Amino acid sequence: MGFIEAILLGLVEGLTEFLPVSSTGHLVLTGHFLGIQERADVKAFEVVVQTGAIFAVVWHYRQGLWERLRRVFSRDPLAWRVFAVLGVAFVPAAVTGLLFAKAIKAHLFGPRPVVWALIVGGVAMIVVERLLRRRPATHEVPGAGGFETLEGIPFAKAFGVGCIQCLALWPGVSRSMSTILGGRVLGLSAAQATEFSFLLAIPTLLAAGAYDFLKPEAREAFLQGGGTWLSGLLMSFVSALLVIRVFLHFVKRYPLEIFGWYRIAIGAILLFFLA
Repeated sequence: MGFIEAILLGLVEGLTEFLPVSSTGHLVLTGHFLGIQERADVKAFEVVVQTGAIFAVVWHYRQGLWERLRRVFSRDPLAWRVFAVLGVAFVPAAVTGLLFAKAIKAHLFGPRPVVWALIVGGVAMIVVERLLRRRPATHEVPGAGGFETLEGIPFAKAFGVGCIQCLALWPGVSRSMSTILGGRVLGLSAAQATEFSFLLAIPTLLAAGAYDFLKPEAREAFLQGGGTWLSGLLMSFVSALLVIRVFLHFVKRYPLEIFGWYRIAIGAILLFFLA
């Protein structure tokens, strides 16, 4: 993998991982147009740039995460609850991914399935956003890394968000879109659902990356990557951190409908080029 390819894929991952536009879908499409999507080193590199995005969300929430961990070790009876609800939400996608990973890779990772997922997801986002506007406003939680009120999310709602996250196993649907909109449909505020989605990315992306990295060809490609891959990881980290901070402020003020229109527009353009 060349330096330019690494930088470009790292930038795509960082800019799209936490937006409701599907980072996996954008990586598949970027790889398709660069002619590199089927190479073993590209598959392994995607794990690396996802790690950069994980580092970004951990860094953003470092104070809240560290405080919860400190309280867990101090045997605070409530400190474990944030981690517990994240664990409950993580399970459905983990189980579904393990059961259907081969089928998903075989049938849903092509450019056309991704494009249709972008379009259908865009339409769904617009419809859901407009329906949500008719509901009374719910209390917004701070987006500065504290996530205090996430401790109060019921386990049933966390599990519901986790089940909806399974839709994102189809590249192009978007993990962020499914979890944010799913959380809002289940009664979370926009800011609360967004923070929960970002934190849920940590175990989800770590598990997905670990699963892919178990393959010998992925480990071999990683060892050969060297500094070029490090540049992609750093690009993913910096761009993802910027997106997290901007997006948390965005969702408090504006609806997500604009991302639905983006998905439809980019999908229509890509259908034209793929025809």
